[in-house]
Amino acid sequence: MSATKREEVCSHLRYIRLELREMHQTLLKEDLLPDLNEAKEVLAQLDALLDLLSEKRVSKVNSQF
Repeated sequence: MSATKREEVCSHLRYIRLELREMHQTLLKEDLLPDLNEAKEVLAQLDALLDLLSEKRVSKVNSQF
């Protein structure tokens, strides 16, 4: 994985980790479920990360054939 992609993945993971930590704190403090929109935003970030990682895998598979 190139350095730029690695930095981008790390950035995505840091953001997702912070969002999940905030949701977890909300659950603990207020005994509530997280806001649905917040959960959807984190899911979108995970999808973006998966897409980023999948691009690399597809490139490797295509280059082998």
